[in-house]
Amino acid sequence: EIERKFLALSSGGYDAHPFHQIEQAYLCTEPVVRIRQEDDSFYLTYKGKGLLSREEYNLPLTREAYAHLLPKADGVVLTKSAIHPLDGSDHLTIELDVFEAHAGLLLAEVEFTSEEEAMAFQ
Repeated sequence: EIERKFLALSSGGYDAHPFHQIEQAYLCTEPVVRIRQEDDSFYLTYKGKGLLSREEYNLPLTREAYAHLLPKADGVVLTKSAIHPLDGSDHLTIELDVFEAHAGLLLAEVEFTSEEEAMAFQ
């Protein structure tokens, strides 16, 4: 995965689009191991080292496995609405995350096909 995150000052009207409700918690931060419920689907995600480019694996979980692992998280359970994918310029995939519990914090995650493309993006 090659991704950059940007603080968004406005939703640009995308908050009226369909979204996914997400709850996630971290079991470990080095390396990143998190569990996530997205609507009615459950995943365990491993993310390798790195900030701009890193390997990522998503493994399906059952509802019961998710419920078993949730109390083992670091205590912080994040919830967000994810509007994705948005229509980006060219071939970019953009996801807008809305964190209602954090004063409506908006983060735009943009995925790229190369590190050069990521670094050149403005």
